[in-house]
Amino acid sequence: MSTVFSKIINGEIPAYKVAENDDFLAFLDVNPLCKGHTLVIPKKATDYIFDIDDAQLCNLHLFAKKVAIAVKVSVPCVKVGMAVIGLEVPHAHIHLVPMNQVGDLNFTAPRAVLTEQDYRETAAAISAAFVL
Repeated sequence: MSTVFSKIINGEIPAYKVAENDDFLAFLDVNPLCKGHTLVIPKKATDYIFDIDDAQLCNLHLFAKKVAIAVKVSVPCVKVGMAVIGLEVPHAHIHLVPMNQVGDLNFTAPRAVLTEQDYRETAAAISAAFVL
């Protein structure tokens, strides 16, 4: 199954990558709720997150936790919220969203408009704070 995320993994589409290992990739959402909105994906394409085998699902969440810590260090916020929607792209992914109030995790809200410089600086800050 070829998705936009598969194309990012294969380098066919550019992305603002913030963290990566052999099994997972994290990059900034290009249609973000706010600055720092990050997507965490398994490199092995699976549509539905709960179809991922137990060990990989645990590892995906542990990787996402490390990314969330880096996001919180890099983007001023009270907490980093997590959501799994799974309807936009048929490739399992976790949204990590910097939050200051509950409404910040509203996926029907207008999306943030960021500059190229915002994306580059945010990706660099999160990447620098990420500890594998």
